[in-house]
Amino acid sequence: MWALTVAAVIEREGSFLFVEEPDKVTGQPVLNQPAGHVEPGESLLDAVVREVREEAGLDFSPTAIVGLYPLKAANGQDYFRICYSGTVPEGAVASPEDTDILRCHWLSLAELRTAKLRSGWVLRCLEDALAGKRYPLDLVADIRQER
Repeated sequence: MWALTVAAVIEREGSFLFVEEPDKVTGQPVLNQPAGHVEPGESLLDAVVREVREEAGLDFSPTAIVGLYPLKAANGQDYFRICYSGTVPEGAVASPEDTDILRCHWLSLAELRTAKLRSGWVLRCLEDALAGKRYPLDLVADIRQER
């Protein structure tokens, strides 16, 4: 069974927002985009806005989809990540609301390349965003209530 997740690539003056969190298996700190699971009945856009608010304390405005990323994790779980690009208010300071987030960082691509990452998709999402990959927000249909 697939677990649906969302992630956000957020750039500010050549640096990108990452959250530092403990790895679920080792407990060691790893970096990830603000990201998380989509809740039942939640729209994808609402989920990515919520995750950025919880993990970085920032108001996120999605502007495009960067890509769709299936992943078989080390724990055997299948994940499907939808990565968005977008903006946060200029000058706003990242401050996590989620107590699982250790801290927030604004990092360059070079800094990220030497960091311990949550998964390979963290770097791939950033590289795709830097390559200009952008798809309309309606590429993935929003959840609708059946009548």
